[in-house]
Amino acid sequence: MVDRTQAARPCRARSSAHERPGFTLIEMLVALAVFSLAAMALLNLSGESTRSAVRVEARTLGGVVAENIAAEAMIAPSLPVGQVEGETRMANRVWRWRRVVSGAEAPGVGRIDVRVFTDEGQVADRVLFRAAGA
Repeated sequence: MVDRTQAARPCRARSSAHERPGFTLIEMLVALAVFSLAAMALLNLSGESTRSAVRVEARTLGGVVAENIAAEAMIAPSLPVGQVEGETRMANRVWRWRRVVSGAEAPGVGRIDVRVFTDEGQVADRVLFRAAGA
């Protein structure tokens, strides 16, 4: 007796191109595009991290310069009302600063505003109060 179910099945001696395992060209192009987008996002994130570190460094060093200028103003024997500008060299950079001395709302108290700048703009500021005429 002959089994007719086996006779009805086609012979699979040769495999066609559609049945081979692997990826098609379209699948590879889509995978490459997804990988490229992820790589670009990581590079952008890395660049932003570097820019952020540079800003933090400028603010930190600018704060040190502002503290130094403020300390000089606090220990000065007399501090006339007005504006003084200057430059300070620190960490192989030039920092421009502006110190403004004015009267405060309270009598007998002077206000000292110190601002520090780089080429990119203001990076630090400090406000101090001291006895006027001291």
